[in-house]
Amino acid sequence: MNYRHAFHAGNFADVVKHLILVRIIEYLKRKQAAFRVLDTHAGIGLYDLKGDEAGRTGEWVEGIGRVLDAGFSAPTAELIVPYFEAVRAQNPDGGLRFYPGSPLITRHLLREQDRLFALELHPDDAEKLRENFAGDIQTRVTHLDGWAALGTHLPPKEKRGLVLIDPPFEQKGEFNRMVAGLVKAHQRWPGGIYAFWYPVKDPHEIAEFVDALERTGIRRSCASN
Repeated sequence: MNYRHAFHAGNFADVVKHLILVRIIEYLKRKQAAFRVLDTHAGIGLYDLKGDEAGRTGEWVEGIGRVLDAGFSAPTAELIVPYFEAVRAQNPDGGLRFYPGSPLITRHLLREQDRLFALELHPDDAEKLRENFAGDIQTRVTHLDGWAALGTHLPPKEKRGLVLIDPPFEQKGEFNRMVAGLVKAHQRWPGGIYAFWYPVKDPHEIAEFVDALERTGIRRSCASN
């Protein structure tokens, strides 16, 4: 799979992923103690929906374009509000032109005591990510392979937090890397929350991945499509 996120920013899968991300962070904020979010494949952080890539596919129209101004029941709307606020913060003039990726959504939700480590391997994307967080003392952007960070950046000093792993699936073996990465990371930081995002293309491959997760013996783990 040849994947560049700019072509798919704000699509239905992004909406689902980012809603889950928001709810995990809001859960962490129930306690006053600081936490850290480690985003292993952070991308560039902000995407122009009218730009060449997103404009070429138009996938965002059926994603964030449909839900941002849709009507929801009161309980659902309450859960979604932090996500919508993060999106609207990047569009202060109204309308919908820019869509925040996971690092900017995360940053919007952090409190003063919380921190974000955003990692990106692609050099050009890492540089754009740095520009999007220039002068932000609560965020550290590093040009680094996110898989390596599961060994070098854990555990964080905050002791609480989330590791978001959303690899591009441009190479074979990403499911195996996710399982191995989880085992390594969990050994170093068993109290962390680990969220994996992956494409659902081959049901047999997904079933093998879920079985491999179960065989790790790590408790309180689950996988869903």
